[in-house]
Amino acid sequence: MSEDDEIKSGETDDELDKRAGEGEESVEDAARDAVVDGEVSGKFTKVIQEGENKYKIAGMYKNWFLDYASYVILDRAVPHIMDGLKPVQRRILHTMKLLYDGNYNKVANIVGQTMQFHPHGDASIKDALVQMGQRDLLIDCQGNWGNTVTGDEAAAGRYIEARLSNFANEVVFNPKTTEWMKSYDGRNREPVTLPVKFPLLLQQGTDGIAVGLNCKVLPHNFNELIDASVAYLQGQHFQLYPDFPSGGMVDVGRYNDGKRGGVVKVRAKIARVDKKTIEITEIPYGKNSGDIIKSIKAAFDKGKIKIKKVDDESSKEAKIVITLHNDVSPDKTIDALYAFTDCEVSISPNTCVIKDDKPQFLTVTEVLKFNTDHTQELLKQELEIKLKELQDTWHYLSLEKIFFEEKKYKLLEKDAKNWETQLSDIHKAMLAYQNQLQQPITTDDIQKLVEKPVRKISKFDVKECNAKIAKAEGDMRGVRKHLNSLTQFTIDYYQALKKKYGEEFPRRTEIANFETIQATKVAVSNAKLYANFAEGFVGMELKKDENAQFICDCSDIDDIIVFLRNGKYIVTKISDKTFVGKDIIHAGVFVKNDVRTIYNVIYRDGKNGSCFVKRFSVPAVTRDKEYDVTQGKADSTILWFSANPNGEAETVKVILHPRPKLKKLVFDYDFAQLAVKGRGSRGNILSRNPVHKIQLKAAGVSTLGDKPLWFDKDINRLNEDSHGLYLGKFHEGNMILAIYKDGTYCTTNFDLTNHYQGEILRIEKLNPEKVFAAVYYDGETKKFYIKRFCFEVNNNPTNIFISEAEGSYLERLTDKPGTKAIIQFLIKEKSGRGKNAAVTTKEENEIVDIDQFVEKKSWKAKGRKLTGVEVEKVGLIEPVELDEDMPEPEKKAEAPEENPGTPEDIPDDTPEQPNNEQPSDDDGNPTLF
Repeated sequence: MSEDDEIKSGETDDELDKRAGEGEESVEDAARDAVVDGEVSGKFTKVIQEGENKYKIAGMYKNWFLDYASYVILDRAVPHIMDGLKPVQRRILHTMKLLYDGNYNKVANIVGQTMQFHPHGDASIKDALVQMGQRDLLIDCQGNWGNTVTGDEAAAGRYIEARLSNFANEVVFNPKTTEWMKSYDGRNREPVTLPVKFPLLLQQGTDGIAVGLNCKVLPHNFNELIDASVAYLQGQHFQLYPDFPSGGMVDVGRYNDGKRGGVVKVRAKIARVDKKTIEITEIPYGKNSGDIIKSIKAAFDKGKIKIKKVDDESSKEAKIVITLHNDVSPDKTIDALYAFTDCEVSISPNTCVIKDDKPQFLTVTEVLKFNTDHTQELLKQELEIKLKELQDTWHYLSLEKIFFEEKKYKLLEKDAKNWETQLSDIHKAMLAYQNQLQQPITTDDIQKLVEKPVRKISKFDVKECNAKIAKAEGDMRGVRKHLNSLTQFTIDYYQALKKKYGEEFPRRTEIANFETIQATKVAVSNAKLYANFAEGFVGMELKKDENAQFICDCSDIDDIIVFLRNGKYIVTKISDKTFVGKDIIHAGVFVKNDVRTIYNVIYRDGKNGSCFVKRFSVPAVTRDKEYDVTQGKADSTILWFSANPNGEAETVKVILHPRPKLKKLVFDYDFAQLAVKGRGSRGNILSRNPVHKIQLKAAGVSTLGDKPLWFDKDINRLNEDSHGLYLGKFHEGNMILAIYKDGTYCTTNFDLTNHYQGEILRIEKLNPEKVFAAVYYDGETKKFYIKRFCFEVNNNPTNIFISEAEGSYLERLTDKPGTKAIIQFLIKEKSGRGKNAAVTTKEENEIVDIDQFVEKKSWKAKGRKLTGVEVEKVGLIEPVELDEDMPEPEKKAEAPEENPGTPEDIPDDTPEQPNNEQPSDDDGNPTLF
């Protein structure tokens, strides 16, 4: 502010700010002082004369802003800890209580009636009413109240109706314990807070944005809140977690008791219907089906996920159906939905409430404890009020009894100067019985007695009066008992609420621990990476560059790592075209925390320095920061470089420059003899002599530990991302065995690019020593055969291990030693002669021990014919595998035999089935399936 802008009083704006902040003079008072008797005072001359320049007075703005901020925080956006309600919600409930007669009221009527208490428009009132109605606790709704699942809005207020729920009438209101204040216009009274005897704020949840702060209280489960309140009253520990009406799953690992700074992850529930279809059946809190579909389409447009179509079939419950292409994995798509769409959202709770007339940031536990203590205090007030009412009732009944039994009413028959004298005489007469009463006899008591009609005197029943007195005394004893055991009374009150209403509020949200999904692993490869090695450009839009080379498929959210000939390397975000430095020797997709990709390097240290060799991984770096493989000397250069995705260590031939007295010019170096160290290590000296050339002599094998692999049955591919069937850990030389339902098999390496065509019966790591038993049907002989064999490594794409005759098929396959085959066949029997002959069939079973029935031979052997009789079905009985730590079952004493040798006796050779139950099909025929 310049000197010309100073107020004539000599005070600057800053000084006025200080005074205003100290409360010495309000802005309104200062404005009134500006004009005295129609004359402009010197203190605010420029404020009034210069018109718009008055807004430059920082003190005025500060005062106005503080008033506005305080109003928004205290009277609009933040709930009060006492009842968990914002002012508009409290006014709506108060209005509905005034209107309550058991019938529904039009929402438009409720909104109009609420406006006499609420200083804002009808739109805000209706929105708040609809939100409370959709939470299905305090308000009983009728009509179209919208759909939180689909996002549909409620109908107009003239078409829908509402009334208070039974729960609200029981828990929320009590005019005797309510503190009242005048409404904004002074014409009515409204509650300061409602006497809610329940942790309503935590059950309903709320959010709001005020000036400089926000509130975000997540909803919790009705029954769990009651259990927590009871636990607190009993001095026990409790823990509360959110429960959303929309269901879904929640990770509460960082919930932090709802305190500011915490966060929860909420996921939709996604079910896999079949290989081509997945369904979203529950959605995250705060989202609707339209939001979910919009985010799915956005991810699809960006190439993050690959889907065929998405349909919204939601009604009362969510149901979003996603159809996939044949070559897309449902498991991977589900992870991608969590990573790139609103199927997973993070919510930051912020339990901000009004307490002691100011906003405070609390925890969920603190709020629940306060609400529980407040409920106990309200119950105490109600009991004390009830006790006082009972005492007043007992006092009056006792007074009435004395009045009639002692016939003091006859004093009314005597002449008196005036009515007041007559009342005074009765009062004096009744004071003689003061010792029989618990309260002083007042003039009001006498006034009430003498106002009784004459027929009351003639019909006064002493027994009835004594019964009423006795009942009041009994009620008072009960109330005093509750007051003396107030904690137990509060516990009983909570448990009664749970018993009455708890069944309506089961937990809907599943608590789970979410694994962090790396977006780069589940993103669809929607781009291709190219590099111009000479010019130093990398990116996705270099396809038209004649000198660019294709590197690999990638995603547009990937990071890439680039190594240069001078030893520099950098990790950067993939883009259309980026210059990273000339003379590129390697470019590829960078995977964070990847310790299996090993870089083998030979570099020269400086222009004429020694040659060093090193092996290292790059698990983590700072993006766009330049690193150096070498020691950083000028003119250092990379002589040999290889990137090995599984830690392979090759052997190279090193050729040195001829030098005097240098006898050995060529030698081999095996990288396997060098340990993998950090990327900043110097490495070992390979040679102090100049190197002329380095050539690959032999490809290397992995020097790392075994590699875990999974098989995704939906797309018949291997993966390292824990999708599908776990196959085990693989190292160099291990093979995959794939057995198909048509009786063929193949063996492959464990390259992730392998694709297995056909219907796979089983897939696993090949064990050449494992013995399999196969039951198959020979289409040529029309008989069943059994063979035992081991699968061998075979380079052919498919190898058939059953008969190649047309009509042959594989019936059963097992690798369990001691397996028995159940042969089920039908025997036809003919009885009678001629036209009266009848043919019946009889089922018989035969048990065959496979290990003893056939010897182990080559997988090419035909095996042994199972039986010469026509077979109906063949099943297998595999031995039950018990855990090694499981104790052996105790042997029961054998019962003495009864009627030995009868037809009902079980033959000795009948195999005993687990749990004495033999597997059977729907017809009762023995089988294993």
